[in-house]
Parts: sequence; structure tokens; C-alpha cells
Amino acid sequence: MKKPDVPARETIAPSDLTFGLSTCKRCLWLKYWFKFELKKEFPLVKPLADSQEEHFRRASMQDIDSSLKEGVVKQWGQWVKSAPIKINGFETRWKILGIYDLLGHYTDGSVGIIDCKVSDSDRDNGPFYAPQLEAYAHSLENPDKGKPFPVSSMGLLIWKLAGVTETAQSELASNSHGFGVNKVYVPVERDTARFSAILEELITTIEGGMPDSGLECNVCNYLIKRAELQID
Repeated sequence: MKKPDVPARETIAPSDLTFGLSTCKRCLWLKYWFKFELKKEFPLVKPLADSQEEHFRRASMQDIDSSLKEGVVKQWGQWVKSAPIKINGFETRWKILGIYDLLGHYTDGSVGIIDCKVSDSDRDNGPFYAPQLEAYAHSLENPDKGKPFPVSSMGLLIWKLAGVTETAQSELASNSHGFGVNKVYVPVERDTARFSAILEELITTIEGGMPDSGLECNVCNYLIKRAELQID
């Protein structure tokens, strides 16, 4: 397969710093050079995440978690784009481009990034999602355009299912039920050194030749088996 002269995209998705490198580097490479990726459908995730985000708009940061400083959620669902990324002092072609969930503004002038999750997975922890949140922080502190914002906190706001609960009666049903949730806030520590190392690994991967297929990658295995088929 011949590598094109220019990649199909020149912006890095924050989620690729968490999921891309931890899954299959070949799929990651194909995504950036050929815009090839299999879309995953999670029908309930988006409406649940949207409801969670809407619920906390304009919320007090201390209502989200008592450990947070005094402030208010003033922005949500906005795109952020970084200036060109530098690796070892050299400017690359790549910029970070992504959408954060909630952005709290503290009274001291700094901001706090909150990433919303509706899940009950052991993977929902600070170290796993730190690179993704660091990508938002880097873009806010080093924007492609506009005023930089100093980031003083990052965290996950997780809704975990807490079973079935009765809800208010509606015109359509006399006995309505819904799913209850428990709110958990998980602070994520800044680690710019680790973030820089992961960012360098990702850029080195996508700027190099096509990596070998991952033995545990279902997508790669499917494509290889499909290519082997002789169809008359």
C-alpha cells in the first residue's frame, strides 16, 4: 500500500491518545492517512451523555464535588484546537482538535475540565483517561487562536446505574419507571511529562510506515481474511 503525500487529516483527536494507542496502531495509522475506520454505534450512550451534560450546565463547581474550588460551569460542548504541536523543539504538522464536555470557570481566573461518562466500567479511572483530558488542557493553554486559559483541574464526572426507580406518573402510563444513577467525581492529576511522551509516540506512529497488524485486532483480522477470499 502506497502512503499518500499528505495525510487524510492533520488534526489529532484527544480520544486517540487514550484509545488509539491502546488498541491497534495499524488501525490508527489507516485512520490518519486514509480516513479509514469502522464506526461504532452505541445507541443509548449519546442521549444519556447529552442529558448528563445538560443537567450540569451552569452548576456550581462545588455542587459537582466539594473538593473543587469556587466556580461555575460556564461553557460546554465547544471545540478546542491547539497550535501546531512541537516534538523535541521541532514544530510538526499536527494540531489537537476535540470537543470538551463541561468547562468550569473558577474565581481565580483558571478553568476546570470535566469529562462526562455514563458507565460502570473499571476503566473509568484517572490514569486511563488522563491523556485525553490533557489534550483538552493543552489546547486551552496553547490555542491555535484566541486567548489561552490556564487549567487548574481535570476530572471525570461519572453516572453509574443504580437500579430501577419509580418516576412521576404520565398521561400515557399510570405506573412509570426509570433508571436511577449515582454521581461520582474522579479527579485526574496533571502529568504533562507523560502526556508529551504519549503525544510523541502517537505522532511517531502515524508519521512512520504502516505498522504490522495487531494479532488481537478484530478489524485487522477481518480485513486480512476478507482479502484472502477468492470470490468468483
